[in-house]
Amino acid sequence: MSATFDVKGRRTALETRRRVTSAIGWGLCGLAFLLVAVPLIDLILTITIKGASAFSVTLFTTSSNGVKGGLLAAIVGTTVLSLGSLVFAVPIGVGAGLYLSEFGQNRLGSVVRFLSDTLTGMPSIVLGYFSYITMVIGFGWQFSALAGAITLAIMIVPYLARITELSLQRVPVQMREAAYALGAQERTVAFRIVLAAGSPGVITGVLLGLALSVGETAPLIYTAGWSNYLWNGKLTNQPIGYLTYVIWTFINQPYKSAHALAFAAALLVMLVVLAINIGVRIVLRPKV
Repeated sequence: MSATFDVKGRRTALETRRRVTSAIGWGLCGLAFLLVAVPLIDLILTITIKGASAFSVTLFTTSSNGVKGGLLAAIVGTTVLSLGSLVFAVPIGVGAGLYLSEFGQNRLGSVVRFLSDTLTGMPSIVLGYFSYITMVIGFGWQFSALAGAITLAIMIVPYLARITELSLQRVPVQMREAAYALGAQERTVAFRIVLAAGSPGVITGVLLGLALSVGETAPLIYTAGWSNYLWNGKLTNQPIGYLTYVIWTFINQPYKSAHALAFAAALLVMLVVLAINIGVRIVLRPKV
């Protein structure tokens, strides 16, 4: 914007007011950025420094013994719970998203979207308490990997369904019309044309659901419990360890060894989520 001057070559009051307003606006934007960036950088540096200092061979090869030892059982448990949740969530979530995209322009589709949005806003601890009543107590599974994985799946499904629906809606209508013109049936168009074309978005939703499950604590406290021992393959009537429990519990213990395990677990979770987000960027990277 060109400056406005009076007949004597001086800036007018309007131009001065604009410059002052612009400076104040940029200053507030910079302050807002610092309020977000400084705590985030401090958090990342603290977790990285203290977590990396606790890394050792025994951390990855032994299980915790009280507030000492390693994180092998928690690492294995987090892997089992997160991948187990995807086993339940991916078929349901992707299937629901595919239905909503291709056949959901009706009352049933509206109901499914409403329920999905409602479930998305449900606090995770409420889902954990629901699963505790139904699976841990009602079904008699006790604290177990299966109860934890199903609870995480319930939490992931609405996100996966909505991301899948939005991804498949971006597939050009001309692709569907061309497939129908060649005599393809509806299921062929849906699964082999639309779903294949929208697969990058679907994979993104799966990876985001995986990141969400890795960082959850509240629902697992009610369903998975906690165990210092390595998972023995039992799906029910056997508690299982996980990394977020170490972060949530051990940091409150008055022992340096407990704090070291908590920071190490936090760094592992942060690295896993970072790796998943990098994977999302790679999947969504435009093909040259």
